[in-house]
Amino acid sequence: MRKQMEGDNQRRRALARDARGRGRLPSQTGASLSASKQITSLDRGERSGPPPAGRRKPDTTRGGPAPPPAAVAERPRPLPDERPAPVTTLGYRDLVGDVSRRAGVDFATAKVAAEATVLALARALDETERERLLEAVPVKLHDVVPVDGLARRHDLPGFLAEVGRRSRLTPEQARYQAQATLAALADADGELVESLRVPDGLQDLLPPPPAVGGGLVGATSATAPLDEAELRDALGRLPYWSSDRQSLVRTIELPNGNLDRVLDRLDQLRGETGRGPQIGRPGPDSAVLTVRSQQVDGVTAADVDLARRVDDAIDEAGAGMNAG
Repeated sequence: MRKQMEGDNQRRRALARDARGRGRLPSQTGASLSASKQITSLDRGERSGPPPAGRRKPDTTRGGPAPPPAAVAERPRPLPDERPAPVTTLGYRDLVGDVSRRAGVDFATAKVAAEATVLALARALDETERERLLEAVPVKLHDVVPVDGLARRHDLPGFLAEVGRRSRLTPEQARYQAQATLAALADADGELVESLRVPDGLQDLLPPPPAVGGGLVGATSATAPLDEAELRDALGRLPYWSSDRQSLVRTIELPNGNLDRVLDRLDQLRGETGRGPQIGRPGPDSAVLTVRSQQVDGVTAADVDLARRVDDAIDEAGAGMNAG
């Protein structure tokens, strides 16, 4: 075995010398020690190509292909028994702007009055009706003060006192702006307002249904000035009153004791309805009653209604037959 190896070595050395003599490398002629392995490896490489690369994460910073985009997570769908979120159906700025126009006040004042009216009305309703109202009106009208923070009042004086407390308005101003708010709501969503079970004591605040052919009633007529024909027709039903087209005026002359009793009754009327006449005392036995809506250039249907209530209150005081 040893002699065979020596013979092989001598043969390779001879081949190597011969290769160098021809200017070639010994490995190119199979004369080097590892020539057989190298040739075998080269021959295999030419047949099979380079070994396949192992799996590795693509590197976008080195010019490799970018990874596929991550899947966008889908928003979970509500379960069948989940209740959908409330949908506000009335626009905040449009609604408050309408109250501002109807009441003749700036936007900020109308906003406070509308908030107070909505909260007080929601508190006066039962739970189901309250939810319907609050889901329909803009959230900004009831998202600051909790409804339960207000007193629940079903009577008109108490309701107006609560609205006035929240909005810093007198009862008369509170009534005027509450009516403007409810008229704006009715104009924006008449079905909502008509379907609410408003307590009987607050029905006077709701706008009456529109009358066929117009007239003194309607969703906007309570605060709109009457035209000349409407005013003339109203005065025909108010024999004790006169008008300068801006207000209604009535003068009463009674003995001092009777007059005081009548004026006390009119003070109660203000507490009952949120409105009352302005009272002047030119003498101990006379008084001048003036009915006028603020920020309105003219006599309104609300003024006519108040004048009728004043007449009724005077009659109740037992002085109607003697009043001038």
